[in-house]
Amino acid sequence: MTDKQVDATPAEAARPEKDRPWVMRTYAGHSTAAASNALYRGNLAKGQTGLSVAFDLPTQTGYDPDSPLSRGEVGKVGVPIPHLGEMRRLFEDIPLTGMNTSMTINATAMWMLAMYQVAAEEQNPGVDVREVAAQLAGTTQNDIIKEYLSRGTYVFPPEHSLRLISDMIAYTVHEIPKWNPINICSYHLQEAGATPTQELAYALCTAIAVLDQVRNSGQVSEDDFEKVVGRISFFVNAGVRFVEETCKMRAFVQLWDEITRERYGVQDEKMRRFRYGVQVNSLGLTEAQPENNVQRIVLEMLGVTLSKNARARAVQLPAWNEALGLPRPWDQQWSLRLQQVLAFESDLLEYDDIFDGSHVIAAKVASLVEGAKAEIDRVQAMGGAIAAVESGYMKQALVSAHAARRARIEAGEEIIVGVNKFDTTEASPLTANLDDAIMAADPKAEQTARDSVTAWKEQRDEAAVTAALEALAAEAKTDKNLMHATLAAARAGATTGEWAGTLREVFGEFRAPTGVSGAVGVVEAGAELTAVREKVRATGEELGGRLRLLVGKPGLDGHSNGAEQVAVRARDAGFEVIYQGIRLTPEQIVAAAIAEDVHCVGLSILSGSHMELVPDVLAGLREAGLDDIPVIVGGIIPESDGKRLMEQGVAAVYTPKDFGLTAIMGGIVDVIRKANDLA
Repeated sequence: MTDKQVDATPAEAARPEKDRPWVMRTYAGHSTAAASNALYRGNLAKGQTGLSVAFDLPTQTGYDPDSPLSRGEVGKVGVPIPHLGEMRRLFEDIPLTGMNTSMTINATAMWMLAMYQVAAEEQNPGVDVREVAAQLAGTTQNDIIKEYLSRGTYVFPPEHSLRLISDMIAYTVHEIPKWNPINICSYHLQEAGATPTQELAYALCTAIAVLDQVRNSGQVSEDDFEKVVGRISFFVNAGVRFVEETCKMRAFVQLWDEITRERYGVQDEKMRRFRYGVQVNSLGLTEAQPENNVQRIVLEMLGVTLSKNARARAVQLPAWNEALGLPRPWDQQWSLRLQQVLAFESDLLEYDDIFDGSHVIAAKVASLVEGAKAEIDRVQAMGGAIAAVESGYMKQALVSAHAARRARIEAGEEIIVGVNKFDTTEASPLTANLDDAIMAADPKAEQTARDSVTAWKEQRDEAAVTAALEALAAEAKTDKNLMHATLAAARAGATTGEWAGTLREVFGEFRAPTGVSGAVGVVEAGAELTAVREKVRATGEELGGRLRLLVGKPGLDGHSNGAEQVAVRARDAGFEVIYQGIRLTPEQIVAAAIAEDVHCVGLSILSGSHMELVPDVLAGLREAGLDDIPVIVGGIIPESDGKRLMEQGVAAVYTPKDFGLTAIMGGIVDVIRKANDLA
C-alpha cells in the first residue's frame, strides 16, 4: 500500500464543522400524567432533546374528566391535566428550567402555561419566581384560527380568543422571554386539504391578525414589538412531495421576511428570522401496507431539513403505525432514530444551503410566493383572517381543495403506493397481530382522572378558589391582561374546567362554519358516481322520498376533515345531507335523527372513543323506537373494535383503508336497502 493510498487529501482532512442539529421531539402523552412522565423520561434517556406534550381532548377544550362531555375521551389522544397536581406529576424529575417543552394546546393555552410556570416555581423553592420564569423555554401552540378551520378544539368566539392570545404574548415578552407564546400552524391546514399556496397564505394571514392584535392592544411598547415578532414561531406540515415542501419552506422564509420588514418595520434580521418546528404529515400515513409509512416519514423529514436557509428548528416525527392506533414506545423510538441517523450519520449538517443557485428551486419558490401573495391580498381585502373565518371563506376553500385531492386519488391521478396502486402485498410481520401492533389506552384512565379531581378538590381551599375565579371573571370584563388572574387561579387550585367555565360565562361559546354547503365537490361524475346516483335516486323513490343521511361527530373530537368529505360526496351522490358540525352529544345526534327523519346515521370518530360513544347512540335510537335506522361508523378503529361494534348493531365500519368515497356511498345505499327489506 502506497503513501498516496493511506494519506487523506487536504479536503478530506479538513472536514467542515457541523451545524447544531434541530431539537428532536416525539409528540407524546396518554392515559395518565404518571404514565406520560415515565414515557418522557424514557424518551429523553434515548437522546430526545425536547418534549412535545399531547393533551387529551377534555383538557384541550376546557372540561374536567368528570364532565358528561368528557365521557370516552379522557386520556385517549393525550394526557389529562385537570389541575396543578397533575401538571406536577407530568414533569416529576424533569427539571423544567433546563427543558425545552412544546405544548400542543390552544383554547386553554393560557391556563396550561400558568400551571407549567407554577410547577416550575415549585421545583425551585426559594428562587424568585421571576427568575424561574426567565429560564423557561418552549412553545405553546396557541393558534386558535386554525382550530376554527381544522382541529376544532376552539372554545370561545374569535375576538375573545385573540384577546387571550394577545395577553399571553405580551406577558411572555415581559416575563418569560425565552418562551414562544404561539405557533402559527400551517400543519393542520394541510391536513384539512390546503394546497401549498393556501397553506402559506392562511398561516401568514393568521400571523398578521395576531401581530395586529398585539400591536393594537397597547400592552407592548414600540421598542418591545420587535421582540414580539422575534418570538413568533410557526408549526408546519411536511408532505411526501419533498421538493415542493422544500420550496414551500423557502417561500415561507422569503414572505415572512418581507411582511415583518415592510408591514411592521422590523429592522433586526434576527427578529425577522422565520422560526419553525415541524411534524411531518400524519394524515398521509396509510393503514394499508403501513410499513411504507417509514419511507414516507423519511422523505417528509428531508423536505424540512435539506435546505439550510429554511431548516426546521425542531422536528417531531409520527410513528409508522399511527394510522392503526396509538404508537408504542418502541415505535416512537424508531421515529427518533430516523432523525438521529440523518443528523449524526449523514453529512447534511456540514454544508451551506445545497439549493442555492438552483433555477428549478428558484422558479418554484417564486411561483409559490406569487400565488400566496395574491391569496393573502384576497383575505386581507375581506377584513383579515378573522373575517374570512366568520364568513366561512377559508373553511370552504379548504373543504373544496380537499375534495379535489380525494377525487384525484380515487381516479388514480394521484398515486398512493399500497392503496390505489401496487396494492398486492405479502403478509407483514409488523401487523401479524394487530392488537399487539399498537398500544391500547388504559381503560382505567378515565376513572383515575375523575378520582384525581375529586381528591384534589377535597384538599384545596375552596374559598381561595372561589375568590380567584371571581377575580378572573371580573378582569375578563375589562381590558386587563388575564395572565395574572390565571396564575392566581392556578396557585389557588382551580381546575381546567373551572377556569374555562368561568371564561365561557363571560365570553360565550362559538360554532365555526362547516364549509360543506358551499364547497365544490365532484365537478364531472364518472361512471361509478353516475351509477351510485341512480341507485340513490331509485332507492329514494322506493322509500317515498329523497334519501337522507345524517353525518354526526359525537364527543370532543374536532378533526372533521373526513366527516366533511363524506358529507360533500354524499351530497354529490344525491343524498340530502344533515351535518351540524363537531362536538355533539349522542343525545343530540339521536334528536337530529328523529327531527330529520333520516334513513341512515353516519358517525365519524378519530379520537378512540368509539367503543363508548357509538353504543350510546345505538341505545338512544333503540329507546326512541328507531333501532331500524342503520348506523355506520368511520374512523381510526382497530379491527377487533370494528367486529365488536358490528356485534352491537352497527351496520358497517369504515377505516382509512377505505379510501374510495364513492364506493362508500354505494355501501350506504346497500345498508339502507337491507334495513328496509328492499331486494
